[in-house]
Amino acid sequence: MSQVVSVCVVDSVSIAYDGSLIGSLNVMPAYSSYFRLTTATKSLNTAITFVGSIPISLMAGPLINWKGRKFGIYASAYIQILGAILQGSAQHISMFIIGRFFIGVGSGFAQASASTYVAETVPTKFRAFALGLYFTCWAVGSLLAAGVCYGTAQMVDSTWSWRIPSLLQATPSIVGIVILFFLPESPRWLAYHDRSDEAINVIAKLHGSANSDPIVQVQYKEIMDTLEYEKSQGKSVSYREVFKTSANRRRLALAVSVAPLTMLTGSNIITFYFGDMLSQAGIADPNTQLQINVILQAWQLVIAFCGSMSAEKLGRRTLCLLSLGAATVFLFMVGGMTAAFGTSGNKSGVYGTVASIFLFLGAYSFGLTPLTVMYSPEVLSYSLRASGMGLMTAVSNACGMLVTFAFPYGFSDIGWKLYMVNAAWNVVFWGWVAWYWVETKGRTLEEIDEVFDGVKHSDVPDRGLVARGKVGFIVDERAV
Repeated sequence: MSQVVSVCVVDSVSIAYDGSLIGSLNVMPAYSSYFRLTTATKSLNTAITFVGSIPISLMAGPLINWKGRKFGIYASAYIQILGAILQGSAQHISMFIIGRFFIGVGSGFAQASASTYVAETVPTKFRAFALGLYFTCWAVGSLLAAGVCYGTAQMVDSTWSWRIPSLLQATPSIVGIVILFFLPESPRWLAYHDRSDEAINVIAKLHGSANSDPIVQVQYKEIMDTLEYEKSQGKSVSYREVFKTSANRRRLALAVSVAPLTMLTGSNIITFYFGDMLSQAGIADPNTQLQINVILQAWQLVIAFCGSMSAEKLGRRTLCLLSLGAATVFLFMVGGMTAAFGTSGNKSGVYGTVASIFLFLGAYSFGLTPLTVMYSPEVLSYSLRASGMGLMTAVSNACGMLVTFAFPYGFSDIGWKLYMVNAAWNVVFWGWVAWYWVETKGRTLEEIDEVFDGVKHSDVPDRGLVARGKVGFIVDERAV
């Protein structure tokens, strides 16, 4: 199981490094002068990854339903390696943009594939932590990007100051390819494709038990019964199935709602435009900005890890409400502090503004970071999961593209008021979660179906009761 989690971590680091790198490059004079960046080209360099990611995200669902979850992760890694080579060796702005486009294609493939794979493979008691780690380790990638750029930024007049960080984007993908070679396919994908013997062997291996273990047997039969029910009802794995019934549409609404929750709540201001953000706060020195970014990423990593550890205890809905509520308050604070002290030269005020940025990012990281790909695959049934995650990823990247195009102009036109507008929008999100989200903690993916369908599609007892010895379970010798 640790290897499954490790490929999740490596995939996350790769996406995070790619996503955060551009924020550090944007404050490098050698990068800006080489490409003669304007506000428009700066936005395009950032947003082009989302342009590549959106269409491939929609294609990822059908592809990984057909070829397997591992196929999508492999494909994403090879595409990202190609993008890193093109970006790092770019001779002009067009070549750089093409490289970024391929980075986006790989990231879109990775998000839809890896989250589906981990959700379907990791045992229930570790699922929240493993899925939480996926974007918690975004901070690792961000920290690596910030640290590498801080080091190469000392080569002030050399293009290698931005080429080296760009080429290093390929490293996590190479590591991921090696790890993935030793990992099994998703047991649920195997079971759906009538490879039941392989499926139960994978389940047993992940639990560290024999095929005859009651817990293994319960999970195996629950998966087989649920998939048999879905097939008997004529449920397909196509996009049409996602919109077919009210229960499915509700699942999709919950899954997709995570995209604007995580992409439009203010964190991407820091991810992509922390240089502009700090300049408005009164800190204009590029070297100081890079130092602050490194510390911010380390802070985010520690807090997000704590949030991942707390997800199963607090529950997804409570975790989201706590995180989003606190982040909204602190984003209002960032706006107010920037308005009061951004151009005042008051050192105490500037430090207070930076502190409020840290508080906002900490609040966001505690809940919203681990929930980014934790909640969506849980609320989607097998027939909807890959397609639904593809849609969620596409919407997430569409929101990211909106941020990257709109926020530079927002900073230019209304300055600190942009924080206030964003924070007010977050209040609407908080109401949505409080009213509409359902809780998924402590349930297998098949037990979550009962929340939406009103009935469990298997007659096996709850896995938790079997694990605690509260009920017995007769082992099916044919499945051993």
